[in-house]
Amino acid sequence: MANNSNSANTNLYNPGESGAPAGTYQEVGPRGGKVENGRTASIARGDRLPPVSTAGNRWEKQ
Repeated sequence: MANNSNSANTNLYNPGESGAPAGTYQEVGPRGGKVENGRTASIARGDRLPPVSTAGNRWEKQ
């Protein structure tokens, strides 16, 4: 389960977070907004989410 204070969007995860479900993630802004040239990452079960391009950004499960 996501460990964040934004209960409205539980699909947001912090960089370096472990325990996120396997799948594809899109980099988004701190509140889930679209990021120009945002990165995409695919992780397997048990992997940690990679760093984001700008401090404060997060990952959104697709």
